[in-house]
Amino acid sequence: MDHRGRYHDRGKYSPWNLGAYILLLVVVVVVFRTATAQAWVPTALIILVLILLARYLTTYYVLDDSFLHARRLLGGQRVALEEVRQIEYSSLRDLSPVGFFGSWGWRGRMWSPRVGTFDSIHTDVFGILVTTTGVPMFISPENPAEFARELSRRVRSFSGPLAIDVGDPAYQAAAAVPSF
Repeated sequence: MDHRGRYHDRGKYSPWNLGAYILLLVVVVVVFRTATAQAWVPTALIILVLILLARYLTTYYVLDDSFLHARRLLGGQRVALEEVRQIEYSSLRDLSPVGFFGSWGWRGRMWSPRVGTFDSIHTDVFGILVTTTGVPMFISPENPAEFARELSRRVRSFSGPLAIDVGDPAYQAAAAVPSF
């Protein structure tokens, strides 16, 4: 929490993703430096990979009094808290997104048979799916439980309890009680 009451959390870094970027850089340096006569090609690829790595490493999330902001180098999204309808834990594997470029693409727009089109500003495959009146957003804060609690607290101040809300203590207590 900062002095203006905003809650901050960075993206959770995945060692697999970091390894993929490093491997890609090594492949570009080793393979393309020796395999091409055009010196600008490997340089351009190295710059592109470094920009994508910088976007990955600069992903962070901010909750203020009205919006959830998901930001990264050269882009981001925001969702009005009053438009949030569900807060649930999810993974990209559960959502079964179709397409390679949603994860590596610039915007992060993906499609799922479960939720349809959604925006994804993530750094790890496990995170929080925030369903809104518009396009849902998948995020992966470093501490998903704490982030979900704070997001839920701020959303409930606008709209009251949500049907699915993993950050609401009342929802968690009801979900823990088995129904027969």
